[in-house]
Amino acid sequence: MKRRDFVTSAAAAGLALRFGSRALAGPVPAPAPVLAAIEGQSPAAITRAAIAALGGMKAFVSKGDRVVIKPNIGWDRTPEMAACTNPEVVSTLVELVLDAGAKKAIVIDNSTNQAKRCYIRSGIQEAVNQAGGDMLFVDDYRVKKMPLKGEWIKEWEVLLDVVESDKIINVPIAKVHSFCRLTLGMKNWLGATAGARNQFHQGLDKAVVDLAGFFKPRLTVLDAYRILVRNGPQGGRLSDTEMRNTVVAGTDPVAVDAFGASLFPVEPRELPYLELARARGLGEYDLGKVRIEKRKI
Repeated sequence: MKRRDFVTSAAAAGLALRFGSRALAGPVPAPAPVLAAIEGQSPAAITRAAIAALGGMKAFVSKGDRVVIKPNIGWDRTPEMAACTNPEVVSTLVELVLDAGAKKAIVIDNSTNQAKRCYIRSGIQEAVNQAGGDMLFVDDYRVKKMPLKGEWIKEWEVLLDVVESDKIINVPIAKVHSFCRLTLGMKNWLGATAGARNQFHQGLDKAVVDLAGFFKPRLTVLDAYRILVRNGPQGGRLSDTEMRNTVVAGTDPVAVDAFGASLFPVEPRELPYLELARARGLGEYDLGKVRIEKRKI
């Protein structure tokens, strides 16, 4: 060994002994945020930026996965009414999921209004088809009563196309709601169930938490590009909406909903289901304790 190499090796060994092997590994990369809130003019661009901030779609989707993307397509409304998830946000997620190597990107919702009209008028069906995804209507033969093991809902009918997927991505839109004040990510799971869903309204906060604990999405992407601030959950007038130009993506569904509440603005503690969800161990609504990346593009 040449002297120069010997001196270099000896110095490296000394650093390793004194500070550990991390002293030789260079700067330690910062961990990915739990939540990314991106503001901008393009729904597609801010969706892509939010997923990139979390480490990219490959951090959540594996090659060959069958991925279900669950937007809110509940109402016979055009995108400008902000009653359904923005179609560009949904189609961008389809593209990202397929680019990450997924075998299928399936989009489905158990709509409140007539399903075919909701799929078309929301613009989601056309956007998903163009992106290469698969739009599914609810098939009565693909509904099954299953144990949810919730504190209020012990068992319920759920959509097998959602339950049997490899990964689930929840894609709600941020809206006011006449029963639970706001409908964000956790409330969006009502659209993955069937049966007499109006019974949920007898204990809606508890039902929301039980459903969130059952479905456990890999990722929640909240569409807050244009939000519904009056006459929710279906609105019907452009004056019921306001622009926020924001997409919020996160791995903690409670934190995503807490951030979404701040866009109205509503304090997270004013939403009973968030406290119930935190007590159940589903996430954190105190945003001061959550690692957040927030920026404009």
